[in-house]
Amino acid sequence: MNEKNFDGWMDLKEELHSEARMPRISEGEIWWCAIGENVGVEINGKSNAFSRPVLVLKKFSKQGFLCIPLTSQKHEGDWYAKFIFQGKEQHAALCQSRTISVSRLYKKLGDLPESDYDDILCKYINLILKKKKIYPRS
Repeated sequence: MNEKNFDGWMDLKEELHSEARMPRISEGEIWWCAIGENVGVEINGKSNAFSRPVLVLKKFSKQGFLCIPLTSQKHEGDWYAKFIFQGKEQHAALCQSRTISVSRLYKKLGDLPESDYDDILCKYINLILKKKKIYPRS
């Protein structure tokens, strides 16, 4: 089992909370985000910043949003959505979606093309409803 750095994550988490950054976000953007050091099958951030790219799936307020963590590791199945971003294959980990604060965001990486965003959103809705092809792309 991999060694976890929960103490390091808690220190960074306190720092992020006290800084209270408030970057402006929009749905379909991809940001570098402090996901954290997590438990069990929950996706972790990387490096000392405990971060990884996330897709802003749904903005709830100026302070919070629903994100989907991204990975460059190849995955198959209904729990993932494959797309190309900045010339590289990425996989949206649909099963790892979570609501987070904008104060976890570090840097905007770019905007996902609307067709890719729509495809990921449809796959996410289908996964949540446990049915396939309810909202097919046209």
